Amino acid sequence: MADHDLIIIGGGPAGLTSGIYASRARLKTLLLEKMLPGGQILSSPLVENYPGLAEGISGAKMIEEMVGQAERFGTEIRTETVVSVEDSGNKGKTVKTDKGSYEALTVIFAMGATYSKLNVPGEDKLSGRGVSYCATCDGPLFRDKEVVVVGGGDTAIEEALFLTKFCAKVNIVHRRDELRATKILQERAFANKKINIIWNSVATEILGGQKVESVMLKDVKTSKETLLATSGVFLAVGFTPHTEVASGLVKTDEKGYIITNDDMETSREGLFAAGDCRKKLLRQVVSACGDGATAAFAAQKYIEKLKG
Repeated sequence: MADHDLIIIGGGPAGLTSGIYASRARLKTLLLEKMLPGGQILSSPLVENYPGLAEGISGAKMIEEMVGQAERFGTEIRTETVVSVEDSGNKGKTVKTDKGSYEALTVIFAMGATYSKLNVPGEDKLSGRGVSYCATCDGPLFRDKEVVVVGGGDTAIEEALFLTKFCAKVNIVHRRDELRATKILQERAFANKKINIIWNSVATEILGGQKVESVMLKDVKTSKETLLATSGVFLAVGFTPHTEVASGLVKTDEKGYIITNDDMETSREGLFAAGDCRKKLLRQVVSACGDGATAAFAAQKYIEKLKG
């Protein structure tokens, strides 16, 4: 007999929403998160595009409310690292962690994703010494300094705009001749006098002794290289999904994102995926929550079918 109806792996917005919906459906639900619940959104100072919250809310406060809501309805949350998932078909699923083993009728993968590395010389050496993946975390350390943000999507522009609160100048380095970010973010960036955009360029090396001192830029059209003095390099070049425990168990794309249908069903019956770890167009809190609700409802229907 399974210990739980449902085990959710991951405590970001997708996983917590799954917990809320599953527990309200009176499924015995366990959520496993290797660190603090929240994921990437914890580092966001202001979430202003979630419907109904007109004045915005900090990521930390949003997660605090979600955790309380999930627990109030009955979701059990434990801090454990999942090391493997085994599928016994209709007999259930086994989730092994660094602290024990659990049986459940179904599992929702909601492990999220993390910032991708640029993988250039100097990045690892100077990580934490001028190289950063989180402007919210490290921005105040660069007060009145000149910094570089690498990327051109929503995250990169949001990071750049946030950094203008502290930095004297923010250089955005983008490999194309137009940004990929949402138009309203582009408008804010273009209107901000502290922001300078370096088009058609990539960072090929980060240089410095004990801390970042400069970055080597290469023009993708002319191949000309330029050394730009800077105190910090903020990397916002995409994400890498945390799908190691699902690898080989369900189908993923070439980047490791879990492939699902519209009902969040993976290639293996009884296993679902939600949020940033699955292959999808939009990775935002609002879409993660939608995924989580759908996955929980689909899991509920699967469990009802198993129980007859």
